[in-house]
Amino acid sequence: MPKSKLLSLFSLLVYAFLYAPILVLVVFSFDESRLGVNWTGFTFKWYASLFQDENVLLALKNSLLVAVSSVFISTVLGVAAAMGLSKLKNSGIKVALNALLILPVLVPEIAMAVSALLLFISLGISLGLGTIIAAHVVFCLSYVTMTVMARLEGMNPSLVEAAMDLGLTPLQAFFKVTLPLIAPGIVSGALLAFVLSLDDFVITQFTAGVGATTLPLRIYSMVKFGVSPEINALSTLMLLVTVFIAGAAELSRMKGRAKES
Repeated sequence: MPKSKLLSLFSLLVYAFLYAPILVLVVFSFDESRLGVNWTGFTFKWYASLFQDENVLLALKNSLLVAVSSVFISTVLGVAAAMGLSKLKNSGIKVALNALLILPVLVPEIAMAVSALLLFISLGISLGLGTIIAAHVVFCLSYVTMTVMARLEGMNPSLVEAAMDLGLTPLQAFFKVTLPLIAPGIVSGALLAFVLSLDDFVITQFTAGVGATTLPLRIYSMVKFGVSPEINALSTLMLLVTVFIAGAAELSRMKGRAKES
C-alpha cells in the first residue's frame, strides 16, 4: 500500500476515534426510545421536553450570565494587559510577566479550582454566581491577552506613529488605528473565552453555591440518575453552540489575515 494511502487511512481512523462518540450522542438524541440503546424511531420530543424543564432553563440562564460577564471583564482587562505588555522595553520583566500570564493555562484545572475555593473561604465570600464569574475571569483573561498580544506583534507600529504625526492623540490613535487592526484578535479571544467559560465544569463545581447551577453542573446532576435522551439533546445543543462559536472565531481570524494581505 502506498504511503499516501496508508497515511490517509490512519488519519481517517484517528478522526473516527475522536468523533464517533460525539456522532453516537447526536444520533441517539433523536431516538424515540428513552433507553437510548437501540434505534427505534426519529423524534424531536426530547428537545421539546428539554425546553419545558425549568431547571434546565435556569441553568442555561446562569451559564449565559457567567459566560457573558466573565468574557466582558476578561476582554477589557486582556486588551489593556496586552497593550501594556507590548510596550514594555525590559525584556526580562516582559518574559516574567508573560510566564505569569500563561501560568493559569498550564496549571491543572483542579488546582485552580481548589485555590479559588480556599481564597473565597478565607476572604469570607459567599459562593454563588459572583464567585464563578471571578474564577472564570482568571483563566479567560489569559486566553484573551495571549490572543491579542499575538495580534499586536503582527501589527506594524509605524502606523500608529504616522497617525500621531498627523495630529492624533495616543487615545485617538488607539481607537482609530490600533483597535480596528487588533479587532479580529479581540473577537477570536473573546469567543474562545466564551466557549471555555460556557463548558467549564471543574472550576465551576468548586466555586458554585446554592442556586448557582450552570449547564455543565446540571448535566452532571442528571447523569447521576442515568443517561437519558434529554441529556443527549442538551449535550448536542451545547456541542452545536461550541462549533458555531469556534467557526466564528476562525472566520474572524481569517478575515483579519486577509485584510493584512
